Amino acid sequence: MKHRLQFAGKKLIRMALLLLGVSIVTFLLMCASPLDPLQTNVGQVALGSMSPEQVARLEAYWGVDTPPVQRYLGWLGGVLHGDMGTSLLYRQPVLTVIGQRLANSVFLLLAVWVFSGILGLVLGVAAGAFRGKWPDRLIRGYCLLISSTPTFWLAILLLLIFSVWLGWFPIGLSVPAGVAADAVTFVDRIRHAVLPALTLSITGVANIALHTREKMIDVLESDYVLFARARGESETSVILRHGLRNVSLPAITLQFASVSEIIGGSVLVEQVFSYPGLGQVAVTAGLGSDLPLLLGITVITSAIVFAGNLIADLLYGAADPRIRRGAARE
Repeated sequence: MKHRLQFAGKKLIRMALLLLGVSIVTFLLMCASPLDPLQTNVGQVALGSMSPEQVARLEAYWGVDTPPVQRYLGWLGGVLHGDMGTSLLYRQPVLTVIGQRLANSVFLLLAVWVFSGILGLVLGVAAGAFRGKWPDRLIRGYCLLISSTPTFWLAILLLLIFSVWLGWFPIGLSVPAGVAADAVTFVDRIRHAVLPALTLSITGVANIALHTREKMIDVLESDYVLFARARGESETSVILRHGLRNVSLPAITLQFASVSEIIGGSVLVEQVFSYPGLGQVAVTAGLGSDLPLLLGITVITSAIVFAGNLIADLLYGAADPRIRRGAARE
């Protein structure tokens, strides 16, 4: 138990340093951006018709007249006190904006994460078990095709087929347009999330399936599997008792590592489907030079990805008894 706590403590320290580095890089990239916040959000024509005092107030609001180091240190000081600042575009606290959009994205991302993980594991195990046969060739062909397919292109294709041509699902948004919030049902939310979730699931399966296949082949070619077959164990027993147990660790790693890919893919998918989630508001913040909001989104999503990797490390002991015994001896 002591070893586990020390391990988690070291990971949390690394997480804090990582988030600090991510925030610095994000801030520097925003400062180096060629976009002028005033021209982007106000317009050149409107700026030309304003008085110098009005322009000065706008520069103060967008932080253009503040030195970059002072702006970053001011933001960092607020974060240390639990305040990520106020969104310049939405005129609301950053945590409030992120909380509202994250509530829409959580259901979508969680569904994608579970479905792509389970389907990727099943396809990878099946491909490894039928190595060289037609199921293996079919699964590998599918994975290679999907891996080379841009996410946004697949999203547009599904949108055209299932929304425009067939009319089975809504074209966009997360809830029906023009419906009061208290009148939106759970079924409505599911129908609006099906196509974005399907797009991210289809693209997320390939990486997990291909890696699981390679690990499964290594396991089935090992000496202990050869011994199990010599004892008369059936192929099904070999796959379930030896194959799944030994691919569980890499499967856990891939599953939690896919969190970053899913979040990154959601940025494009939410744009295509006009899904008001965290990915869409991140694009809006970036194009609108909303520095506090973009910094908040970057830090929170990085924390989610790091937390996923930490959970994967802690679950290794549950998947492999040898890790538990090694931790207990220490």
